Amino acid sequence: MTKPDISVNIAGVKLNNPVIAASGSFGYGREYAKLFELKELGGISLKGMTLEGRNGNPPPRVAETPSGMLNCVGLQNPGIDYFLENELPFLKKQETVLISNIAGNTISDYCGLAERLSETDIDMIELNISCPNVKKGGAAFGTDCESAAGVTREVRRHCKKPLIVKLSPAAADITAIAQAVEAEGADAVSLINTLLGMRIDIKSRRPVLSNNAGGLSGAAIFPVALRMVWQTARRVKIPVIGMGGVTKWQDAIEMLLAGACAVQVGTATFGDPYAMIKIRDGIENYLIENNYESLCDIVGKVIPNPNGIL
Repeated sequence: MTKPDISVNIAGVKLNNPVIAASGSFGYGREYAKLFELKELGGISLKGMTLEGRNGNPPPRVAETPSGMLNCVGLQNPGIDYFLENELPFLKKQETVLISNIAGNTISDYCGLAERLSETDIDMIELNISCPNVKKGGAAFGTDCESAAGVTREVRRHCKKPLIVKLSPAAADITAIAQAVEAEGADAVSLINTLLGMRIDIKSRRPVLSNNAGGLSGAAIFPVALRMVWQTARRVKIPVIGMGGVTKWQDAIEMLLAGACAVQVGTATFGDPYAMIKIRDGIENYLIENNYESLCDIVGKVIPNPNGIL
């Protein structure tokens, strides 16, 4: 049998396969490039970027949890000027799709980043709307439809690249947020971002993280992410990129069946740097073993139980 086509087209950008390194966990790929060629990946969602460099939160800012991890790194990054001068030249040699994840505390922050990145060799922009909107009391942009739509609308005006909006699971109805950003010009959505979690050191009686709470990621959140991807894919017409606890190829297949056209992998790479390569190969083998010709044959093909919930 001829090898199946595992390429993906998202808003006119072709990815050779559906496995994308998730933002934050992969940095700029330099460390992983010592282990395998980065062109083996469908793409890289780069470390979250802000206009100015950030030191992030003080340590401790990472903690292990059952089947996952907590982090409150706080968007530590060197800022856009450093990125363009020092990291982008290296990344453009890697022959993979580059997705710039952008963050800010005001709409003007996002717009400034989108405008500058639109003039570069970045392939796509991923808008992280889990950041606090300082002009609205600190609530995340992605927790209500009006705020999510507003930031997407303004960024769309400044963004010449395909625009992915990364959704927060903290929203009361993530499908409504997805529809709101779709209406304002988002080319795709990615979900879910981390869930808010906490752990306490019982000896000191203090939270283990300096910020008290942090983002929970890893296998523990996969069922929540899968449910949200399935719900969202049925409500929007734009591509959905699934993430949240994807650890092995079987998880990726579930995400694809639920309606995701691609998956992002993050925390799994800390335990196994080759996790994404194994997931890509597992997807291809699954298609071969089940006589599917392409990835399109399984995307959104879950068969819901007729009397089930949701």
